[in-house]
Amino acid sequence: MKDIMFISVWIKRFLVEYLVSTRNLSKNTQISYRDTFRLLLPFAGKKNKKSIDKLLVEEINPTTVKAFLAELEARRGCSIATRNQRLSAIHAFAKFVGLHSPEHVEWCRQVQMIPFKRAKHTLITYLEKSEMDALLNAPDRQNSQGRRDYALLLFLYNTGARADEAAQTKVSDLNIAGASKGDLATVLINGKGNKPRRCPLWQQTALELNAIITRRMPSEHLFLNRLKQPITRFGIHTMVKRYVERVAKQLPAIKEKKVSPHTIRHTTATHLLQAGVDINTIRAWLGHVSINTTNIYAEVDLEMKARALACCEIEGNKTFTHWRDNKDLMTFLDSL
Repeated sequence: MKDIMFISVWIKRFLVEYLVSTRNLSKNTQISYRDTFRLLLPFAGKKNKKSIDKLLVEEINPTTVKAFLAELEARRGCSIATRNQRLSAIHAFAKFVGLHSPEHVEWCRQVQMIPFKRAKHTLITYLEKSEMDALLNAPDRQNSQGRRDYALLLFLYNTGARADEAAQTKVSDLNIAGASKGDLATVLINGKGNKPRRCPLWQQTALELNAIITRRMPSEHLFLNRLKQPITRFGIHTMVKRYVERVAKQLPAIKEKKVSPHTIRHTTATHLLQAGVDINTIRAWLGHVSINTTNIYAEVDLEMKARALACCEIEGNKTFTHWRDNKDLMTFLDSL
C-alpha cells in the first residue's frame, strides 16, 4: 500500500510544511492545530480499532469527524466556538491533502461539506474610561512589582497588544530614547503569523517603560516576573485578574464583565473609535488582517449610536399658525 494512503504521512506534512513554511502561522495557532489532531487521531483509532500509525486517510471520514465533534461538546464540555475551531483545522487539513493527492479529492470534498454549527452572537466586552482608569490606578507603584504591573497595564491599553504579544516584546523593540524630549516613542510588536507592526506610545507609557528597563540588555524580554524570567501570557492573565478583583470592591459592575487582557485590547479599540479615529487606522493599530474584524467595535459603542440617532431624531408634533392668525405680523403689515 502506498504511503500516501496513511493519515500519518499527511499529518506530518501538514503541520511542518504547510502551517510553518507555507502559511507562517503563529506558534499558538500551530499548537491549536496540533491539539486538534492529538484529540482526533486517538478517537479515530479507537473507533476503527487500529493503532494511530496504521490509520488510513479514508478512515477519517465525515461520520467519524461528526462523531468526534459531538464528543467534544458532550464529553469534554467544549463550547460551540471551540468545536468550530477544531472543525476549521480539519477542513484546512482536508484541503491540503486534496491539493496534493488527486486520489483523495472526493474525500476532501466530503469532509469540507461538514458544516459549522451556528453559535450565539455575543457582543464584545470593553471597559468604560472610568473603569480603565481605576484598573490603571490599582497597582501599588511604591514597589518594583507594582511599577512593573502599572507599566504592563499601561502598555496593554496604549498598544492594544494581545497578551502573548506583550509577553514576547523585547527591550530592543522599544524606540523611546527621545521620549523625555517630546519625540515620538514607538514599539515594534510581532503579531499573529509573525506580522510586525509599529505602535506609537504615549509619553507616560514611554517613561514608565524606560524606568523598568534600566540596566537591562536589549535582548531581554521587556516584562519579567518575580523570578526575573520572561512573563508568560498566563502570568499576564493572572495579573489582570488580580487587579480586577481589587477594583471590583469600588466598582462592582466590573466583576460581571469577565475582564481579561483581551478585554483591554477591546477597550483600546473602542476608545480609539470614540475619539474619532478612523476604522482603518484602528485595524492597523490592532494588527487585524481584515477590516471586517475591526468593524465589530462599531457595533458596541452605544455613545456613538446615540449621537447618530440624535442626528435623525424626529421632532414632536408641531402646531402651525396661519399667517392671517399671526397678530404681530398683521400689525406689522398694517403699519407699512
